[in-house]
Amino acid sequence: MSADRHEAPPLHPVVAPLAFLLGTWVGEGQGEYPTIESFAYTEQITVSHVGKPFLAYAQRTWGLDDGRPLHAETGYWRCGPDGHVELVVAHPSGHVELGAGTVSGTSVTLASTSVTGTPSAKYVRALARQVDVDGEHLRYRLDMAAVGQALVPHLRATLLRASADRRG
Repeated sequence: MSADRHEAPPLHPVVAPLAFLLGTWVGEGQGEYPTIESFAYTEQITVSHVGKPFLAYAQRTWGLDDGRPLHAETGYWRCGPDGHVELVVAHPSGHVELGAGTVSGTSVTLASTSVTGTPSAKYVRALARQVDVDGEHLRYRLDMAAVGQALVPHLRATLLRASADRRG
C-alpha cells in the first residue's frame, strides 16, 4: 500500500464556501420549548470531508447536569451556485430533515424544505438554523415548529473549535 493512499484529499471546490465549518467543535448550549422544561447541554459537532462535493456532519449532545446522552444527528452539507446551501440530516427521533438556505461569509441561514417522520415520531412541521462562525467560535440557533407549536427558538449554543480539519 502506498503512502499516498493515506494522504488527505484536497477539499472539493464545490464546498469551499463552507470550509469555515471544518473541524471539531465543543461547547455548551441551552434548550427550551413551550412543551418541555428548559435544559443545559454539552455538545460536540464534527464537520469533515473526503474530497467529494459534500461535507459530512455529526453532532452529539449530553445533559450538562449528569452527562446522560440527549440527542445526535448525522448528515451532509452540500453547496450549489450563488451561495446556495443544503443540509440533509437524520435524527434518531425518527425524523429526516432537508434544509436549504444561503451561506454568506462565515454565516449560514437554513430553513427546512421538508421534515419527514416515521410513524412513531412526534410531529415536527419545520426547523430553521442559523450558524455563525467568528474565528474559533461557532454559534448557532435552532428554531422548531412541532407538536402544535409555532416556529420558536429551541436550541442555542456557543462552541469552540477543538480541532481543525487540516484537509481544507
